[in-house]
Amino acid sequence: MNQPKEMQTLHPAEESFPPVSVIVLNWNGLAHLEEYLPALAATDYPNLELILADNASDDGSVERVKARFPQFRVLELDQNYGYCGGNNRAAEAAGGELLVFLNNDVRVEQTWLKPMVRLFKEFPKLAAVQPVIRSDRYPEFFDYAGAAGGMLDELGYPWCRGRVFDAIERDTGQYGTYPVEIFWASGAAFCVRRDLFLEAGGFDEDFVLHMEEIDLCWRLQRAGWEIRISPDSVVRHLGGGTLAQGNPRKMYFNIRNSLAMLTKNYRAAALIPVLAARLMFDAAIGMRFLLRGDIPHHLAVWQAYRDFYVKLPYWLEKRGTLNRELPDRKNPTGFEPMSKLWEYLLKKGF
Repeated sequence: MNQPKEMQTLHPAEESFPPVSVIVLNWNGLAHLEEYLPALAATDYPNLELILADNASDDGSVERVKARFPQFRVLELDQNYGYCGGNNRAAEAAGGELLVFLNNDVRVEQTWLKPMVRLFKEFPKLAAVQPVIRSDRYPEFFDYAGAAGGMLDELGYPWCRGRVFDAIERDTGQYGTYPVEIFWASGAAFCVRRDLFLEAGGFDEDFVLHMEEIDLCWRLQRAGWEIRISPDSVVRHLGGGTLAQGNPRKMYFNIRNSLAMLTKNYRAAALIPVLAARLMFDAAIGMRFLLRGDIPHHLAVWQAYRDFYVKLPYWLEKRGTLNRELPDRKNPTGFEPMSKLWEYLLKKGF
């Protein structure tokens, strides 16, 4: 007896895949391009557009990619627009139905892309999906940026399955094989529907760098879409190419942008209490740096607060615009209690 059409399994040769554009943003990253583009160029996927979006590099990146990697379409931007601006411009120019944002220091396997793309067929409300991200330095361990899927506690502190603040786990398969919902997909490597990305306004360029992907995923969820992890796709990330871990500037952007993101997206009834709680916790973190003699990080915390509150009317205006366009939903999937912060501080011996 013939199976019903919807139950028939397609032969692999008959499986159809939508066009995908992989965007690699670059600024003076020639060494990374030489190291990581060969594997990306060998990706097993039909209908693939590879784009190098270059933020006005002056290290010969453009010329080298044109000569060595003719598979890549090179988008030469007229200035350094940062992570948000560069990727937004590349997304507008891309031709794929799906976009992949991939850092220039991510190592992929030949079959890394198809498992992610298949999930868009399996989950019709899927907006974005992240592969499992391991460290390229220590391949048995998760990577700081994304691990097995991003989460958020109720005070807006991000963490990951497999990484809580700076405590990183070895990947032993402890998070299973089901593509569960997560709160955010890492900007180091994730796939998103191009139409939804553009409709949402892309990455918020006021963020400059850090937290922009979390803000985007929050907005997509407010619009009724889902974010998931693809356990069958694994990539390896070197990390630290823009701002290394431990750089006070990273602390500055993470705190300032986190407060901006909360102001834009958090449900109205809880926003003021959450911002008040954040002030208390971040003040404690700043004092911890001071007591340890780490003046640069201490100053980064207070500078982040200064710059956030100076522009608070602007962020509230953005919130108003979003609330007119999107519902003021309860917390999306992936919110966890603030005990994550307590757990971290207690383990570190605050």
